[in-house]
Amino acid sequence: MTLMTPMTYVENLWLFFVLLSGIIIVPGMDMFFVIANALTGGRRAGLSATAGIMLGGVYHTLLGAIGISALLAIAPWLLNFMLFAGAAYMIWIGVTLIKSAITVGAIRAARPSSLWIAFRQGMITCMLNPKAYLFIFAVYPQFIRPQYGPLWSQALVMGIMTAAVQLAVYGALALAAGTSRTLITGNPTATIFIGRAAGALFIGVALLTAWQGAMTLN
Repeated sequence: MTLMTPMTYVENLWLFFVLLSGIIIVPGMDMFFVIANALTGGRRAGLSATAGIMLGGVYHTLLGAIGISALLAIAPWLLNFMLFAGAAYMIWIGVTLIKSAITVGAIRAARPSSLWIAFRQGMITCMLNPKAYLFIFAVYPQFIRPQYGPLWSQALVMGIMTAAVQLAVYGALALAAGTSRTLITGNPTATIFIGRAAGALFIGVALLTAWQGAMTLN
């Protein structure tokens, strides 16, 4: 008798959604960029920066799917290796987040710029983030699986989910930039708690997906 049945595709998406939400609400470069633009250029500039970051997030999702497709075509056994290596990396991220105390100093307003510049800078900042590339090749093999159907359709759904969560979180921050800055910079206890909760989430998801991956090999 097995202790746990393999996850369905819907359950897999819910788990991805929970992890994605935990990642995005942790204060970081994208969040600060949105608030800084909103403080200078108003809500429209903040939302333009958000739109650029959303496009960057879709780019990373597609890149992760292309990488997994290439692995399946060239060396299918590498996908299992990346699944367990990625799970180990996620656990390392989780432990790092739990041990660290995330605090945020003052968020300075960005230089006034056009809406197009805010959008472009948000997109480029997100696309060129070196940590994002390590992240997608650690996380995406946990969730994009051949048994769930065509990889392009899975990537499309995950890309839409990523953009939607970014819009919900960063868009809300852009609409209330002054309040958002006060909440983030004025309550270090809350940011520390968010970081540590996200760390625990990383570890839990990594262990669960590694277990599910091990079951599919049996």
